[in-house]
Amino acid sequence: MPVNNVNPAAAAGLYAQTAKVGQGVGVAGANGGSFGQMIKQATQDAIETVRAGEKATADAVIGKADLTDVVEAMTQAELTLQTVQAVRDRMLNAYQEIMRMPI
Repeated sequence: MPVNNVNPAAAAGLYAQTAKVGQGVGVAGANGGSFGQMIKQATQDAIETVRAGEKATADAVIGKADLTDVVEAMTQAELTLQTVQAVRDRMLNAYQEIMRMPI
């Protein structure tokens, strides 16, 4: 379900947040963590964002949330899901390319 009223500030914030995830990727990240730890943290952040969207929707059903907050939370959850899907696709493509390499 596409959302026509996207908050540009929220979208820019999510884009900046997503860009930070990839910084310092290598054998060890900028903060000394491994690639696996970075992926784990990004996954946990994505799950929390989706849960926040679900909670906002549930709050709206019982009349505790403003419609604007619900739309913003769902937009963030949708962008997060799209990012996760894009990363998954890239990782699968990279794996397939590695498997095609001659030894």
